[in-house]
This record gives sequence, structure tokens and C-alpha cells, in this order.
Amino acid sequence: MINQQLLNPRSIVVVGGSDDIQKPGGKVLKNLIDGNFKGDLYVANPKLDEVQGIKSYRDINKLPEVDLAIIAIAAKFCPDTIDILTKEKQTRAFIILSAGFSEENEEGAKLEAEIVEKVNAVDGALIGPNCIGVLNQNYNGVFTTPIPQLDPMGVDFISGSGATAVFIMEAGVPKGLKFNSVYSVGNSAQMGVEEVMKHLDETYEEGKSSKVKLLYIENIDKPDMLLEHASSLIRKGCKIAAIKSGGSEAGSRAASSHTGALASSDVAVNALFQKAGIVRCNGREELATVASVFMHPELEGKNIAIITHAGGPAVMLTDALSNGGLEIPHIEGPKADALLEKLYPGSSVANPIDFLATGTAEQLGHIIDACENDFDNIDGMAVIFGSPGLCPVYDVYDLLDEKMKQCKKPIYPILPSVVNVADEIKAFIAKGRINFPDEVVFGNALTKVFHSPEPIGEYAEVPTVDEKKIRSIINNADNGYLAPEKVQELLDAAGIFRAGEAVTDNKEKAVQEAEKLDFPIVMKVVGPVHKSDVGGVVLNVNDTETVAKEFDRMMKIKDTTAILMQPMLSGTELFVGAKREDKFGHMVLAGLGGIFIEVLKDVNTALAPIEHDEALGMIRNLRSYGIIKGARGQEPINEEQFAEIITRVGALMIAAPEIFEMDLNPLLGSKEKVVAVDSRVRIEREDI
Repeated sequence: MINQQLLNPRSIVVVGGSDDIQKPGGKVLKNLIDGNFKGDLYVANPKLDEVQGIKSYRDINKLPEVDLAIIAIAAKFCPDTIDILTKEKQTRAFIILSAGFSEENEEGAKLEAEIVEKVNAVDGALIGPNCIGVLNQNYNGVFTTPIPQLDPMGVDFISGSGATAVFIMEAGVPKGLKFNSVYSVGNSAQMGVEEVMKHLDETYEEGKSSKVKLLYIENIDKPDMLLEHASSLIRKGCKIAAIKSGGSEAGSRAASSHTGALASSDVAVNALFQKAGIVRCNGREELATVASVFMHPELEGKNIAIITHAGGPAVMLTDALSNGGLEIPHIEGPKADALLEKLYPGSSVANPIDFLATGTAEQLGHIIDACENDFDNIDGMAVIFGSPGLCPVYDVYDLLDEKMKQCKKPIYPILPSVVNVADEIKAFIAKGRINFPDEVVFGNALTKVFHSPEPIGEYAEVPTVDEKKIRSIINNADNGYLAPEKVQELLDAAGIFRAGEAVTDNKEKAVQEAEKLDFPIVMKVVGPVHKSDVGGVVLNVNDTETVAKEFDRMMKIKDTTAILMQPMLSGTELFVGAKREDKFGHMVLAGLGGIFIEVLKDVNTALAPIEHDEALGMIRNLRSYGIIKGARGQEPINEEQFAEIITRVGALMIAAPEIFEMDLNPLLGSKEKVVAVDSRVRIEREDI
């Protein structure tokens, strides 16, 4: 795992280093030289005695001891090379740039496994193979460009793709985004994104460590590790944004229930990121822009002043912020009038504050001061200032830099004239500032950051369930759907309030049980997946004659094994489901039932276990939440009981991981209570 030899090596050998800087071994050596690596630098090349002015060893056995090996040779030669370095040269850190391993074929996978075994045998650290390398304050161990400006308070960036790492740096560097470290983990043979996050968490020092982490992930192998250490870092004051690619394929899998249809590995990723407090981004530009927002003071409220000398961009930014749930409040009153007097005729301070194309640096200063000191309904400022190229604007950007130092409210500079005033923007960035060249991309990023959830607490507070009873039911169950009476027992053990019911395959008993339940009742077939599609649901059954008649009819329906009877209840249909996802554990889904799940798919998801406030957040972030609150004079639904059921389903999943899929559909919710009316539980145990 990550060690000092990898982080701060006293010596580095480039195995496969060459004079050809168009090859990885040549370019990484050049980057190390250009970065003024302060330790001892060697090359291993069987054909040369000197490479780029650095001593080269034709025989790797003649190398001195060395901390870190950066390897750029054919895959088939790597195991023997690592064998010599670990046993003879005390090398304990390796970065393998070479491809041709598990990403290529089975033979490559065997080579990769052999390498990991050799590195693990000496408690060494391995990055790669099939990566661009590692970049930090101590050495430029990558074979690519750009080499961004390194700053201890810059971004820590971990990427599963080398090429994407380059493209994301290219997106960030021109904006002024600085980096502290870059880890390209490649095939993640020994260490992946999760292990690097673990290291960043365990070595975090307030005031010394970077507070911004960026991730590009193609595969999450250890979601528990990622959740633990990402949420820990965010609780320490860090901000994390991530791209997780490759999620669309999972959504096409077949499913036997509403929960199965709505849950996928990508839904699980969303749930994990939300639980951890990670901002999920959809592309490189968005990731770089979200990171740039992170580098500014935190926005404490949702009210933004848009300060502009160009109308069109201000309108587009207003749309982006408003659509994302932020406010552009109207500015008026005596202090607004006083500000207007300092601007040219035709200006407006209503918000957006438009001080015209002829606006000056002095006027911009007056506007920023007023937003900072006079307007209590402003929490942050977005300043749009470009140029048609008629004159320099150094004075405007210099003033903007000074005001950003002085103001407590965040100021976001949107400087779109990246050609006309390229020199001025370059000078602005040289002061340590960041530019947001596109107002809409910025607006969307700011709203996403503002609405990002807080991470879970370190210790989840979840309801108590009867684990002994739950385990007894599960341990005696076969794979497949539980019998209805066992589902009832399971719900009771989990403390989930349910409607009274009876299940039978005998007509005489059906009549007897119906009388006990009190009429009217509902009768449902047990067995078929979608009951209503096959005529397997009968409502408002009011007498024993109808019970007997419908029992005979329904038992003839294909796949029917019994009849379920329940009292007729009223209320708003709700839905709670759970689904086990490989590696992630259980997802719990909740929303309104009926059309909202059938057509609109209006559900929210969280990973079990789920705390009460987390469950309330799932409910209150539904698009249909207005119905739950009580829309158009309707009575509201008891949110507390709805949330309680969500948390208890989560606790049940922890107690019974063998549950593969569960549906409570519908629950009926009223002002007084929320009751489970119909439920299905599917077991998949690996030991059966």
C-alpha cells in the first residue's frame, strides 16, 4: 500500500528510460528532470550508458539501491525486473506505465497477479499497471502533459483512466485550477481509487492537507471503503466531486418487481455518493468547474447578485441559477438608489446589476462594496466581465482580485473573453485566481454544489429490530419468494406496521377468515407477479357468498397457490422497496405508489442502514412531495411513520442480507398512520 518510498522517494529509476521523449520511458524521464527531482535519478536501459544526461545501467543488477521504480518496458519483462528490484535493490514502490496486462488478455492478467504477489511479499506499493503515473510535490512521475501548477492546497486527483486524467487536467489548468497530487491508478492491480482515498483520509492534517478531492471512476470494487473514507474526509471539511462512468448498461437488466426495475448498479452509485456527500458530475468540464467552485469560499445562502456589463450572459446565468433552485433577489430601496447614482445613465441595479458595456473598474468596486455591505439579501456575487477587445481590462481584473481578498461573501469571476483579453486573464490567474469562462456551466455547477447533501454521521442511528426472529425465518427459508405468512412474521419482527390479513388455499377457511377480518375486504392471488394483470385482485368484497365465488375463480388463475385477504383500507398509495446490489449491499427505495412509480418513476434511493433524517430527506426530495404534504386541500401523509418504515426496511436488510429483493407496494398513508398492505420478499442465499 501507499508508503514513503512512493510519496517521497530518495531515489528513482526509470526502467526503460530513453532519449526518445515521444515514448513513455523518455517523456517521464524528461518530466522528472524538468521538475528538478531532488533525489538520485537513474535509468535502466540495456543499450545505453547515458540517457538525457542521466547515468544509465545496461544491467539492472548493477543498479544501486533505489526507492521507486517507474517501469516502461514490455509487460512480459516486468515480473523478473520487479523480482530483482525487490530482492536485491530494496525497492519498495513501483509505478508501472506499461500496458499489456489484465486489460488485454488472460495471459496479461496472470503477469499482473504475479507482479502483485511479488510487491506484496515485501509490503511494497504498486500503482498501475497501464497508467500515466503519479504526480506530487516531490516528483513529476507521469509521462504526459500538462504538468499543472502544484500547490499544497490544490486538488488531489485520483483517476482510473490515464487519458481521462490528462483531459480533466487540460480542462482545469486553463481556468487556473491548481493541483496538489495526481494518482493514475490504471488497472488498480494492488491499489485503486478506494485505497488512495483511504490514504488521503488517514493522513489528513488540518491546514496542511488539500481540502478538495476529484475522482474519475470506472469501477467501484470496494464501495464500503470509498463510503467510509470519503464521508470521513467531508466531515473533516473536505469537498469531493466525482465522475462515475459506465453506468448505463446496468439499467437494462430484467427485473421481477418494481424495485428490481428501478434499482441498478448506477442507482447504487448515486446512493453511495449521496450518503458520502460526494458531488456527482457527468463530464470533464463539469468536474473541473465544480472543483473550481470548491476552491472559493462556501456559499452560505441561496441569494446571488449577478453583476454584469453584458445583458445576454446575465440572462443565461439567471436561468441556470434559477432552474437549479438558487435565487436572484430583486434589489431596491434607498441604498440601491444610492448605488445607481454612481453608475452611468441607463444602468440597472435591480439584479442582475447591469453597469453597461462602458462600465469601469471603479463602478465595479462600488457595486461589489454595496453587495458586500448594504444588501442583506445577497449571499454571493457572480461577476461577468469580458471585453470586445477595444482596450485592456487589467484594472478591472486587478480590482476584482482585491475585492475577492476583502469580501466575506464569495465572488465568482466569469471572464468569457478568453481570446480578446487572454493576457489579462493570464495575469489574473497568475495571482492565484480561477476563471469560469462559461456562465451556464458555472451556474449549473454552483447549484449542484449548493444542493449537495451532507455526509452521514460516523455512527448510524437505526431502529432496533428482532434479529433473533428475523434470523430464524431466514435460516429456515428456501431461495425464492417467501410464503405470505412468513412475510407477515418478517414485517412484525422488523416492527413494520401492516394490515391484518389471512392466507389460505382452502375455500371453507377463506370464508371463516374473511368474517374475522370484517367486510369489506380485498382478495388477491398469491403466486403471479403482477396480480392485477391476470384478474387476481378483487376489491370491496362485502359478503361470504362473494368470497366463495371469487375464491373458486381466482384459484384457477395460472401460478396461483393461495388467496390473500385483507380489510379494505383507504389512503394514499406509497412504495418502499429494497434490492441487493453486488458489493454495495442493499438499496432502499421510497416514493409514492400508483402512477408515480409505474410511469414517472418518482423514487429516491439510499444505501442501508438508513437514519431517520436520511429517510425524511428521501421523502422530501421527491418530485411528488407536495402530495405527501397535502396538496389542494388533501390531508397530509404521516411523514414520520413513512420515514420510520424506510429506516426499518433498511435495518431489516442489515439483519437479513440474504434478502435479494423486497416490495412493500402499496403502503397506504394517511394523516394518522402508514400501513403495509401488500408485500413480497425474495430470498437468494449463496449456501443453497
